[in-house]
Amino acid sequence: MKTIELKELLMDMSVLEKIGQLVQFSGEFFESQDVTYGPQQKLGISQEIVDLAGSVLNVTGAETTRKIQMNQMAKQPHHIPMLFMSDIIYGYKTIYPNPLGLGATWNPELVAQACEMAAKEAAASGNHVTFAPMVDVIHDARWGRCLESPGEDPILNSSIAQAMVYGFQKNLSTGSGQIACLKHFAAYGGVEAGREYNTVDMSMSNLFQNYLPPYKAAIDAGCKMIMTSLSSLNGIPCTADSWLLKDILREKWGFDGVIISDYAAIRELVSHGVAIDNKEASLKALMAGVDIDMQSSCYSNELESLVTDGILDEDKITEAAWKVLKLKNELGLFENPFYGASKKLEDKNILSQENRKLARNLCEESLVLLKNDNNVLPLDITKKIALLGPYADCQDMLGMWAVHADNSKTVTLKDGIKKYLGSNLNCTKGVDLVDDIKYLQGMWDFTSEEVQDILSASKNNASEMNVALTLAKESDYVVIAVGEQSKESGEAASKTNLHLSDSQIELIDKVHKLNKKIVLIVISGRPLVLEDILEKVDALLYAWFPGTEAGDAIANILFGKVSPSGRLSISFPRNEGQLPIYYSQLPTGRPANSNSARFTSRYIDSQLDPLFPFGYGLSYSEVRYKDVQLSKATYSVDEELEIQITLVNEGVKSVKEVIQVYFNDPVASLSQPVKRLVAFKKVKVDAQKQYKLIISIPSYKLKFFNNKGDAVFEKGTFNIYVGRNVHDCIKLSCEYI
Repeated sequence: MKTIELKELLMDMSVLEKIGQLVQFSGEFFESQDVTYGPQQKLGISQEIVDLAGSVLNVTGAETTRKIQMNQMAKQPHHIPMLFMSDIIYGYKTIYPNPLGLGATWNPELVAQACEMAAKEAAASGNHVTFAPMVDVIHDARWGRCLESPGEDPILNSSIAQAMVYGFQKNLSTGSGQIACLKHFAAYGGVEAGREYNTVDMSMSNLFQNYLPPYKAAIDAGCKMIMTSLSSLNGIPCTADSWLLKDILREKWGFDGVIISDYAAIRELVSHGVAIDNKEASLKALMAGVDIDMQSSCYSNELESLVTDGILDEDKITEAAWKVLKLKNELGLFENPFYGASKKLEDKNILSQENRKLARNLCEESLVLLKNDNNVLPLDITKKIALLGPYADCQDMLGMWAVHADNSKTVTLKDGIKKYLGSNLNCTKGVDLVDDIKYLQGMWDFTSEEVQDILSASKNNASEMNVALTLAKESDYVVIAVGEQSKESGEAASKTNLHLSDSQIELIDKVHKLNKKIVLIVISGRPLVLEDILEKVDALLYAWFPGTEAGDAIANILFGKVSPSGRLSISFPRNEGQLPIYYSQLPTGRPANSNSARFTSRYIDSQLDPLFPFGYGLSYSEVRYKDVQLSKATYSVDEELEIQITLVNEGVKSVKEVIQVYFNDPVASLSQPVKRLVAFKKVKVDAQKQYKLIISIPSYKLKFFNNKGDAVFEKGTFNIYVGRNVHDCIKLSCEYI
């Protein structure tokens, strides 16, 4: 539709029709099932406003979406099509690893391909908008939503954010893309105590330097929608923060797309204590710039009376409705309200062999080898192996935000490993993922039937354990697959105890006493506390709810078909007391490595450093860094920093190495991090070969943000660190004059 025609349509709409464009309801309002997660309660919505609703939440399927679209357009006075929005967080039906796994690939190009694949599947099922990427920077593994973030670093998160936006939105013009909805704006990952929906309080320098860059990167990549955070930032709930949404997002960054609230976030302004009732909450949210009210009765029940009472100018509603209509028009919905919805395309695109292959490749690159004593990996296919643990033969390896997926389509570890071993593999569970039935019931309102299914072996744990130990005794190697239950990690799954369950630890302990070589696989959505069990295993492979192709991808790593190339995008704590923990901390006046025996910044009962640092990961051949040097010692302010590197692989296997470049400004007007990532590159280095390259770093990446939110470049002597992780680096120095 031409712009002039769209404006004429807008001007002909009633106030209530415009309000309808600003509300979103779940499928139950349209006589459809949905997979919505969120507080379920009566909203008191009239049928009239439901008939005018502009969008629907978490309803997919070509036939279902086409039916709802036809019904709604028939009821709508101007026959305006709806937007279908859903959680396509890390795959639609074909699931790749959760975003912490995407971060661990350090491979934005591959991530973009995966998001393009997910978009095609979702579009064929009638979806238009995905609530991704989530790019909140995270420093605290207690927070359940760790699994949705690429990690702890703003530069890495920015690269993954841009890749996801490019991938999702690449094919919008052909009806096979998805509008990317960036979330959660802003700084949701900084919630206090790692507790869901909690408050965030930080300096302007910290906000602009460490938390805002990934959002800005996604917007620069063309992201068309943004979701506000459920938290407050420096005392103001983000859904009512006009400085954040207008001054920064709209004016400073030039975002002209749609802003949507998170689930019921406008109504929750009352709970935050900044609005006396839903009417005031609606006024504050709209005036701050929130265009769409997700799943609450605020806009639908309050905006019209605010206009009638003279409190709100109708132009504000018109302005928001215009943004929504423009987005629909950009998708071509006025000409084709069904977009890419097609049963034929669903059958063709969903879980295709091509999609599975891509998911498998991505999974392989996301897996992080954290320990490999005496090169126990790769495993020998001629040896007898026992596969034990609750994830040994389990298809529930997708994580809680794979809401549209079918677990039955997942390749299990048993299936993947058996392709290599055949009859040399013996498998049993031995123990359950979760020990405490009350804990499980309180997690996500499980039904009693679901609880019993998850705890199916609880009545026979002793006999199950005995079977597992017998198989271990009869085997040459033991692979133990443990971790978190999928709903232990994700939204509303904050935890203070990040250890494996007691029964899983018991299984590891008992197998360890058999003096067998143990390969431990951990499947989780966050870093777990593993220090106590690390010495009891010979190899440790970390997976991040690895997705549909989990079994084949992990098996390919275990048996050496693929060398592991995943690197941590988040630091691993030794214990929960270290949290929050992250590498880019500011220096202290009394560092732990100073001469004082007591009066330093340290713990008296724990080491200060993480168990595994940011950027860490092993491969099957170690790459040596040779002739690492700067192109020169002195640069002018507008010159790019150039680093020359030679990588040497003296091993027998080709590997992918992640080169990481860190920066430190030792003397500045504002205290600067001990290190911060400024560049990275993942490269393949063939066996017995060397690889030369140059990494260029624009000088603007060496700026820092002051407490006014301004980027500052101060001349001086800088430290540059080049290496395989944040701790294992070669130090260089240069001067900017």
